[in-house]
Amino acid sequence: MVGLGDTAKKIQTVADKAEKTYNRLEQLRGQVEETRETVNDTNERVTELETQLAQQRAIIEALAEESGVDVEDALTEAAIVEREPDITPKDDDE
Repeated sequence: MVGLGDTAKKIQTVADKAEKTYNRLEQLRGQVEETRETVNDTNERVTELETQLAQQRAIIEALAEESGVDVEDALTEAAIVEREPDITPKDDDE
């Protein structure tokens, strides 16, 4: 017959482990909630920045057109320079 002391000790060990597991689970739940809030805040900021960027782009394109700058050509040149910085785009005045 197993002594009651051994059984009580085993039950206490299981209860201690269960409490530690529960505490860790609650801690993780809090971290997940904080992460969720951070993601939502970041999403709102990104959406606002995308809106502002689109507005700025529209203004710049309107100013470029007004100044006689071909926006598509300028974007193409910028992309070439970005991919191959050693290549200098030709100047239309040459």
